[in-house]
Amino acid sequence: MAYLNKFKNVLMLAFDWILYGAGATDACQVTVTQPRFQEADYSVHTVLITCTFSASGCSSSPPQVLWFRFLTNKHEDLCTPGCRDDQKYKVHLSPENNISLQINDLTVHDNAVYICGVAYVDSSSPHSKQTGDGTLLQKTEKQHSNGNLIFMIIASSLLFLYSTTVLTFFVVYKKISSGRKIFQAIAQELQKQKFAEHCQQPDDLEDDTVYQNR
Repeated sequence: MAYLNKFKNVLMLAFDWILYGAGATDACQVTVTQPRFQEADYSVHTVLITCTFSASGCSSSPPQVLWFRFLTNKHEDLCTPGCRDDQKYKVHLSPENNISLQINDLTVHDNAVYICGVAYVDSSSPHSKQTGDGTLLQKTEKQHSNGNLIFMIIASSLLFLYSTTVLTFFVVYKKISSGRKIFQAIAQELQKQKFAEHCQQPDDLEDDTVYQNR
């Protein structure tokens, strides 16, 4: 808050620099009031930030209206008095001393403190140029409903179970295939051994017969 007050003092100096004018209405005194907080729903795309002012001892000519935006670590001149982006910002001034800043294409990046300033340029009174305390604009982000959240949790759980099942099946299949190959290799080796023994039997019989005849 102290930093914001310091920033307002800088704005007052900016008023004197931008809207300097030598006038005779030295008794002119301006008071500007703004709401402290304004919230916009996530579905809102256009918003009006309002402020009101009262002027005593000032000329009948309409005042200059300026708007500034105060971000976390910097400030921006939005309308001083012409708006830097006519598509994004528009200023409305009513005869009842009501001022509004229209912000189009509203996003969460527009969340900031908006300060309204009023200046009678034909007056040299130090009170003829005043600012409000600022309005904190807060646009809320879209929140997921509980139903959507539950659906996302269930879908994630099912996807995890499916992935785990596929991985387990793949590991078991690899083990079965490996065991089957080992069993086939052992069976083939045993078959070779039996075949070798069977081939050697006639030679043994021939040796026995020759030995007996001798």
